[in-house]
Amino acid sequence: MLYPQRFNEFTKEHTDVIAALLCGLLLFFGWFALHLGALGWALLLLPAAYIIGGYESAREGLTTLFKEKELDVDLLMIVAAVGAASLGLWQREYHLIVDGAILILIFAISGALEGYAMRRTERSIRSLMSLTPDTATALRQGKEELVPINQLQVGDEIVVKPGELIPTDGLIVSGYSTINQAAITGESLPVEKTVGEEVFAGTINGYGALKLKLHKPAASSLIQRVIRLVEQAQTEAPPSQQFIERFERGYARVIVSLGFLLAILPPFIWGWDWETTIYRALTFLVVASPCALMAAIMPALLSGIANGARQGILFKNGAQLEKIGQVRAIAFDKTGTLTTGQVQVFQVIAHGEYLQTDVLKAAASLETFSEHPIGKAIVQAATDLNWVRATDVQAIPGKGIVGIAKEKTVIVGNAAFVREYVTELPKELQNLAQSLEMGGKTVVWVGQGSREEEFGVIGAIAIADMVRDEAALTITRLRKLGVERIVMITGDNQRTAHSIAQAVGIDRVYAELLPEDKLDIIRDLQKQYQTVAMVGDGINDAPALAQASVGIAMGVAGSDVALETADIVLMADRLEKIAVAMHLGRRSQTIIKQNIVVALGFILLLLVGNFLGNVNLPIGVIGHEGSTVLVTLSGLRLLK
Repeated sequence: MLYPQRFNEFTKEHTDVIAALLCGLLLFFGWFALHLGALGWALLLLPAAYIIGGYESAREGLTTLFKEKELDVDLLMIVAAVGAASLGLWQREYHLIVDGAILILIFAISGALEGYAMRRTERSIRSLMSLTPDTATALRQGKEELVPINQLQVGDEIVVKPGELIPTDGLIVSGYSTINQAAITGESLPVEKTVGEEVFAGTINGYGALKLKLHKPAASSLIQRVIRLVEQAQTEAPPSQQFIERFERGYARVIVSLGFLLAILPPFIWGWDWETTIYRALTFLVVASPCALMAAIMPALLSGIANGARQGILFKNGAQLEKIGQVRAIAFDKTGTLTTGQVQVFQVIAHGEYLQTDVLKAAASLETFSEHPIGKAIVQAATDLNWVRATDVQAIPGKGIVGIAKEKTVIVGNAAFVREYVTELPKELQNLAQSLEMGGKTVVWVGQGSREEEFGVIGAIAIADMVRDEAALTITRLRKLGVERIVMITGDNQRTAHSIAQAVGIDRVYAELLPEDKLDIIRDLQKQYQTVAMVGDGINDAPALAQASVGIAMGVAGSDVALETADIVLMADRLEKIAVAMHLGRRSQTIIKQNIVVALGFILLLLVGNFLGNVNLPIGVIGHEGSTVLVTLSGLRLLK
C-alpha cells in the first residue's frame, strides 16, 4: 500500500507538471497523425491535448470572469487557442489546431515552472524546520506521553528534560534548573528557576529536570507557525506583484476590446477577407497578452525565498525580499544578537601568591561535576590544564559549589556564598569585581582552606557573554553593500554597550533603552533613511521589529513574539546571513527589472510584426509563450 500512496501523493503535488507532459505527448502524436494523413486520430488526440493542458487555465479564467467580473490572461489564452482551432476546422486548415495546441502547451509549461518554484520554496522551509519539536512530554495518569502542543490544556503537567527547549509557558511544580531566557528578557546569563516560578516557551532548560503546570493555553508550535507563514508567502502578493495584477486586469479589458474591433473593422476599412481578419485578431490576442509580464515577478521572488530558506533565512513573504534589498539603515540589538548569548570565561584574576592557572584548576576541579552554564564555561577554559577532580562535591542552588581537592576544601560561588567561609574579601578584588560587574560581567569567587590553613580567597573568574565571531565581518559586509547607517540599540549599560560596539565596528550606540525607546529610535531613522531594518531576538525587541521596514529575528533563541513580529527569521542565528539576505533582495530586484524589460520588449515586437503581417499564429505563440517561459526560467535563476 506504500507505493500507491506515494504515487497518489506525487500525482497530487505535481498535477501541473503531469498535465503539461501529457499535453505535450498528445500534441506530438496528434501532429504526427496529421502528417501521416490519419485525420481521425489527429482530431481525437489534439482536442485531448487542449482539454488536459488547458483545463486549469480555463477553470481559473472562468472563475475570475464569473466571480470577480474580470478578465485575465488565462481566459485570453484559452479564447485564442479555441479560436485558432475553430478557424482551422472551418477552413479545413488543420495546422491551426496544432498552433492552438502549441499555445496551450507552452502556457501549461509556464504554469508548471511557476508551480515548481512555489513547491521548492515550501519544501526548503519545511526541511529546514523538520527537526523543530512541536510536541511536549505530558504526564497522563502518572505516565509520560508525547502529546502535540495544540492538544495541551490549562492544568496539564509536562516534563522538560535537561537541554530541551521548553515547549510552552508554565509554572514549575517540581525541580530546579537554570533557564537560558535571553530570548525573553534580554539577559545574557542563564537564570536559576525553582518551584513556583514561571518559565517561558522558547527558552532552553539547563541541567535540571522540571515538571511544569500549564497556567495558560499553549501557543501553537513553531513548525505550525512556519507552515502558516509559507502559505502566506505563496498567497500574499508583494506590492510590485499587486501593481502588475491591477495592470493586467485593465490591460486585459483593453486587449479584448481591441481584439473585438480587429475582428470586425478591417474588412470594411482595409478590405481584408474574413479569414485573414479573424486570424490576425486571434494572433493579436496571443501576442498582446501580458503572460510574460505576469511571470516577471513571482517566480523570481519565490526562488529567492527558496534560496534563502536553504541557507537558513526565512522570508515571510515576497514583499520582505523586495524591501531587504532597499535597506539604507540597520539597527542591532546587543544581547543574543551581536553577542552569542552563551557565557564564556572573560578574565581570571589571581590573588596573592596564586597564579591564574591555580585559580582555574581549583574552580574546574569542582565545576566538572556541575551542569550549570557558568561551571561549563570554567571547565572549558581549563581544558588544557592538569587538574584533579574534587571529591565530596556539593552544589548549593543559587549560591555555589563546595568540595575537596588536594586535601583542601575549595569553594566556588558568588560573593555572599564565599563570605560564609572567609572573614573578608580582598578590597582590591572587590573593586575590580565591581568594575567588571558594571561592565556586564558576572564574577565568580574562588576560595580554599583546611583545618590547618585558614580559608582565604585565591582569586576570581569573570564570566561574560562574548561577541559573535561573525559580527564584525557582518558589519563590514553591510557597509560594502551600501548600508549608510548602522547603530546598536540595547537595554544594557553604556559601558558594556560601547565595548561591544567598538569590538564589532559600530560607531553609534543607544544604550539603557526601554522597548518604547527602541521604537522611537527606529522611527527617527526612518525619517532620515526611509527603509530601515531592525535585528533582535527578544520580547523587548518586538515593538522595534514591528515598526522597522524589515524586522529580522534570531530564530534559535528568539522569543515567540519576536518570531511572529519579524519579517525575516535567521533560523541558525548566523549574523552573516543578513548580508546574504540583502544580496538576495538586490539580485531579485535586478532580475525582476530585466524580466519586465524582456516581457515588454517581446510584446512590442510581436505587436508590430502582427500589424505588418509578418507574424503568423505559430510564430506569435512561440514568441509570446517562449518569452513567458524565458522570463520564468530567468526568475528561477535565484534557486542557485
